Formats: sequence, structure tokens, C-alpha cells
Amino acid sequence: MIEVEHSAVQSYIDSPSKLRKLYKRVLIIISLSQIFGGAGLAAGVTVGALIAQQMLGTDAFAGLPAALFTLGSGGAAFLVGRLSQRSGRRVGLATGFMVGGLGAVGVVVATMIGSIVLLLISLLVYGAGTATNLQARYAGTDLANKKQRATAISITMVMTTFGAVAGPNLVDIMGRFAVSIGIPKLAGPFILSAFAFFMAGLVLYIMLRPDPLEIARKIESYKQKYTDEVSSKSEDIPADKKRGITIGATVMVLTQMVMVGIMTMTPIHMQHHGHGLGEIGMVIAFHIGSMYLPSLFTGILVDKIGRVAMSIASGVTLLISALVAAFSPSDSVPLLIVALSLLGLGWNFGLISGTAQIVDSAEPKTRAKVQGTVDVFVALAGASGGALSGMIVANSSYATLSLLGGVLSLLLIPVILWPRNRR
Repeated sequence: MIEVEHSAVQSYIDSPSKLRKLYKRVLIIISLSQIFGGAGLAAGVTVGALIAQQMLGTDAFAGLPAALFTLGSGGAAFLVGRLSQRSGRRVGLATGFMVGGLGAVGVVVATMIGSIVLLLISLLVYGAGTATNLQARYAGTDLANKKQRATAISITMVMTTFGAVAGPNLVDIMGRFAVSIGIPKLAGPFILSAFAFFMAGLVLYIMLRPDPLEIARKIESYKQKYTDEVSSKSEDIPADKKRGITIGATVMVLTQMVMVGIMTMTPIHMQHHGHGLGEIGMVIAFHIGSMYLPSLFTGILVDKIGRVAMSIASGVTLLISALVAAFSPSDSVPLLIVALSLLGLGWNFGLISGTAQIVDSAEPKTRAKVQGTVDVFVALAGASGGALSGMIVANSSYATLSLLGGVLSLLLIPVILWPRNRR
């Protein structure tokens, strides 16, 4: 574990203004890395299903890329969480982004040589970038107080928007660039992903000093020592804290499953109805923009009106999105934009409100480990949604998939309210 000098920690304890400056600096650095991370994530999401369809020759497994890199992100979330717990946010997050960049390079090579095995392995590794992009949101909360946490999460996610929206809109440009250097067109966006993930890792490794998680742990240890707030060194989590972690995790799991399932098959659905890469990229750009751009307002709302209210709002928004997607004419790009934008917004509500509950309930000494474990379940939910989405559409329709997503969205409300009523 990284050790921070006692005198340095004491200076932050003695000077709240200095601690606030460090908090703001950490947010700026995390936000900068998120711009690159968002571009790396979005570019791959846009064409992953199309690459699988082309190489495998069937729609039934078109959801496999999303399932694989989401499954890979589950394993990476666990490892990044453990590495961050032991060595700090800087090492954990930088390593995750670098590994994700290597996965993107592997996808490019796989398309060049036509290797399905290498493609599948590389997509798993690429998932590390996805996991790290999400885990970075926790770093912004390490030095925040309870009334700032959701807002801190939202600030880092807003910055993701710049890269996330740019990525899909560069699909055509990167495709032409790839062709010009002898690489298959669909591999072009993964060239951008590799560069973006590597840059995100470098920004964090070079600039994220001192480590915010280590400072937070030292400050908490100081408070416990001198105010007798905690009398035991046990890492057991109290029942009310466990309840908060469970509810927050459930909200994120269900919203992730619905979002990934519908998002994954939208490019395939559009391609089948004559839409080109430009239109597909535009719809996905609106979707990903809606996932991140409203974050600043969402964070303020979560801090002001509460975690539970915004979690319920997530379920309602996802339901409306699913209904619009299910009943929109297949040739209507504007309605697909509305559906996918609402899908992103509902996910945004769920992720920020769920994350805030996790941060509220996790103690600093075990925070990174708990957060990494929760993100494993979120990733597995996304992997399930991605894998099942292709099979559902191949055996039924895109409308059926959307309606099933709406049913899952409705489950959020009783899941959130039942523990409160029981208590």
C-alpha cells in the first residue's frame, strides 16, 4: 500500500481550504482522463456488434462483443478495485486503462488477420478500459463530503461526454483512415479506442499525486484515533451499511442490464432497415451523450432530493425508453434518437443514485474493494444483457427485446421500496 507522509496528511487535516483545493485538483485530473476514456469506450461500442456480425456471419451472436467486453470489465473491475485498495487509485486506474488499450489493439489485429479467437480474447481484455472508465467515478468522491458525493460523481461523468459523443461521430473518419493504411474499415474506431485508453492511463499515472484514496484513509484513521468514533478495527460492515450497498448495487445492476441489452442491438436493427454507419453513429452518439451529459444536474438532484427518488425516476425513464423503442417505425431515425436518449438518461439516473448509495455505505478502509466488487456484478449484468439481446432479436424481434427491457425497468421500483417498507 502506498504510504503518504504523516506531515502531508496532517496539513490537510489542519487546513480545510488546502483539502478543498486537493479535492478540486483531483476532480480536474479525473475529468481529463474521462474525456479520453469516454472516447475509447464509445468508439468500440458503436461497431463491436457489426464486427461480430461480419466475422461470425449471423445476427444471433451480434450481442457477443458487448457481452464479452462487459464480462471482461467484470473481471477487471474486481482486479482494479483490489489493486486500488492495495496501491491507491493512481496505480489501479492507470493499469486498467493501459490493459484496455492493449485489448483495443488486439481487436484491430484480429480483424486484420480474420481471427475470431483473437477477437474474442481481445474483447475480454478491452473490457478493462470499460471497467476503469466507470471505476474512475469513485476517485472523485474519495475527498468529498456526503453532500458533495453525487455531484462529484456527476462532474467526472459530464467530462466523459466530450469523448463519448466524439467517439461515435468519428466512426466514418476512423473507418476511412483504417482503409487508407490497409486495415478493415470497422476496425478503425478501435484504433481510436487504443489511443484514448493509453492517454487516459498516462494522465492518471503522471498527474494523480498525492493519491486521493490514501489521503482519505489517513484522514479517516486520524478521526477514529482522536475522536473515538470507531472502537474496533474490524472490517465487518454494519447491517444498515449492507442494506445501502445492496440497494445501490441492485439499482445499478438492473439499469445496466436494460441499457446494454437495448443499446447493443440498436445498430443491428438499424442496419437491417437500411441505415448507414453515419446514422447509426449519430443515434449512438445521442445515446452516449444522454448517458453522461445530464450528469451534473443528476448529481445535484441526487444530493438534493435523495437517492431513492432518483432511483425510481431511473426505472420510469427506462420504461418510457423501452416503449418508444418497441413501437417506433423502424425507418424513423428521430424516434430512435428519442428512445436511445431516454435509455441513456435512465441509465444515468440509476448509475449516479446507485453509486452515491454505495459511497455513502462503504467505509474508507474497504471502499475500493467494495466498489470493485459491486462493479463486478454490474458488469456481469451488462454481459448477460448483451449476450441475451442477440438471441432474443434473432428468435423474435427488436420490439420484443425492448418490451422485456421495460419489464425489467419496472422491477426497480419494488426493489427500491421493499427494504424501506420492511424496515
